[in-house]
Amino acid sequence: MPKGRLEAFSDGVIAILITIMVLELHVPHGSGIHALRPILPVFFTYLLSFVNLGIYWNNHHHMLHATHRTNGLILWANLHLLFWLSLFPFTTGWMGENHFDPVPCAAYGVVCLGAAIAYYLLQTAIVREQGEGSLVAAAIGADVKGKISPLLYLAGIPLAFVERWVSVALYILVAGIWLVPDRRIETRVVEGVH
Repeated sequence: MPKGRLEAFSDGVIAILITIMVLELHVPHGSGIHALRPILPVFFTYLLSFVNLGIYWNNHHHMLHATHRTNGLILWANLHLLFWLSLFPFTTGWMGENHFDPVPCAAYGVVCLGAAIAYYLLQTAIVREQGEGSLVAAAIGADVKGKISPLLYLAGIPLAFVERWVSVALYILVAGIWLVPDRRIETRVVEGVH
């Protein structure tokens, strides 16, 4: 099956999720700089989630660019990923509105972990369909970042109940790891390596 509809649907969902998140940023009451203080936790969680969704969109785009065909398993794996991504607006707002309290902070970690696992399953489904010698398989390689990220999220979830700022720092660390340009797929597409 061609991949065009899968890409268009995924792009649309991610764009809507970012729009929903920004709508949760309420205009402060007052015109002074002090009026921004109450919305800083919400803005910070929005920024973190925007970066996370941007990373998923970027990597998803590159992976699908290197994918030649889809099948039913890939479609369902993609929907599974979109399910977890669709929970970002909820946990973003909950964590920000409650100033990083333990339960919302842990819930944010659960959503991050779920999205990371879902992305791995999508990636695996694509490699299975394309073959072990495919461009996607070659680009993924050992996938060190993909293996470290869920472990850091897994550590962050219980840490939210012990020291929430360590938990938040782990979530930021994972985003930072992925924010560093990951050109594995992009480079191979340009080189035409299969």
